[in-house]
Amino acid sequence: MKKIDEVEPIDVMVADESHEKYIDIILDTIEDAAKVRGTGIAKRTHEYVAQKMREGKVIIALAGDEFAGFSYIESWGNKQYVATSGLIVADKFRNHGLARRIKHASFQLARLRWPKAKLFSLTSGSAVMKMNTELGYFPVTFADLTDDEAFWRGCNGCINHDVLERTKRRYCICTAMLFDPEDQRCLLWEKLCNTLHKKDARKKKDAGNKESLTNEN
Repeated sequence: MKKIDEVEPIDVMVADESHEKYIDIILDTIEDAAKVRGTGIAKRTHEYVAQKMREGKVIIALAGDEFAGFSYIESWGNKQYVATSGLIVADKFRNHGLARRIKHASFQLARLRWPKAKLFSLTSGSAVMKMNTELGYFPVTFADLTDDEAFWRGCNGCINHDVLERTKRRYCICTAMLFDPEDQRCLLWEKLCNTLHKKDARKKKDAGNKESLTNEN
C-alpha cells in the first residue's frame, strides 16, 4: 500500500496570509478530533489563527491545495516561555508520519525564534506526549509552566476547565511537558533528534532519486 505522500507530496511549511483560506477547515478539524476523543480542547477563533499566520507562527501541511495538518507557536511570560499548540492532522493523512513532521517543524521554528525560551506543551494525547519526549521534553508540574494569565485564559473554553479551577491550577486532565534549553538532558535529546531527522531526510531523498532513475530507465 502506497503512502499518501507517495501519491501526492505533502509540503510542511510556515504559513502566511495566503493560507488564511484554510482557517475554517483547520478549526473544524480540531473540534471534530476533540469530539471523537472525548477530550477537552482550548478553542481558538478565526481571527486568532489568522493573526498567528500573519506573524509567521503557524506550521501548515498541504497536499497540493488540500489541507493536511496544522500547528502553531506562541510566546508567553515576556517571551520566557513558548507553547507549541493545536497539532492536528486531517483524517485522510493520518498514520503516515505527518504529525511528527509538523511537530518537528513547529519545534524548530520555536527554537529559531526564541532560542533561550522554555518550550512547553499541555496535552492529553499519548501520541503528542511521545513526540514531545522524542524532542527532549520532560514531564513537569503545572507550577513549572508560565504564570502568564493570558495563556491560562485560553483554557476557559475547554470542557475540563472546572478541573483546572478546582485544583487551583495545580493539575488537570492534560499532562504538562517542558523543554528547557538550560537543561543538558534536553539539549542532548535535541541534538540526537536533529541527527536522526537528517538521516531520515537523506534516506527519503536517496530513495526518491533511485525511483526517479528506475522510471527513466
